[in-house]
Amino acid sequence: MSKYSTVQGPRDLDRLVAEAWPARSVQDIGGWLLRHADGVTKRANSVLPLGAPEDLDGALRRTERFYGERGLPAVFSMSERARPDGLNALLEARGYELVDPTLGMAADIDGPYERDGVEIADEPSAGWLDVWWSVDGRYDHQLPTATQILTGVPAGYASLDGVAVGRGVPQGEWLGIYAMAVSPEARRRGLGRRVLRALLGWGREQGCERAYLVVVERNAPARAMYAAEGFTESGGYHYRVKSVTPA
Repeated sequence: MSKYSTVQGPRDLDRLVAEAWPARSVQDIGGWLLRHADGVTKRANSVLPLGAPEDLDGALRRTERFYGERGLPAVFSMSERARPDGLNALLEARGYELVDPTLGMAADIDGPYERDGVEIADEPSAGWLDVWWSVDGRYDHQLPTATQILTGVPAGYASLDGVAVGRGVPQGEWLGIYAMAVSPEARRRGLGRRVLRALLGWGREQGCERAYLVVVERNAPARAMYAAEGFTESGGYHYRVKSVTPA
């Protein structure tokens, strides 16, 4: 069995993630979705290859030109749904490096859950953004673009004591858990767990029955916390990245 086989998770994890973390612009070239958001996160600046272009070489050239013109590396988000078959091996042969293997994890929302001091709002406050950006702000001055991504779809923004945050995205029966962050000085106090539980309870109030999240494989502490809260590994993806070629 492939390590990316779906067991209990969403049947279409790729699309759920793409919808919950929307790029500012998307171009469809024969089934490949070229996503762009000024370079903020690979998730919003990568190809989602859900179909097989008739002219594969032409699509690759067009993809590399698209990102190159924007000063970005060409990046493919690769799951078992990537098309055409053999695309992963083809990209490797073309010099695309495999980076950031990422696991999907899923759980039933069965509770009971308590808010336990966690506040959940319809928009991220300045304080919420400060906490998240202090942990995940790898994009210099691009917080406005990141905020546009975060607020691109309806979501709940959880905050606890001004040091722990998370984002829940209702998507039908599924609740997507994103942007979980705890300030470094406040870690190992169970705050992230309290935020997660509050979001799960909030998601159930929105009509969601199950929750999913994605976490990079190397983040063992986060994976352990999610597993302790009933999340099991199910699905996933990695990226194939080609560096920008100097002009």
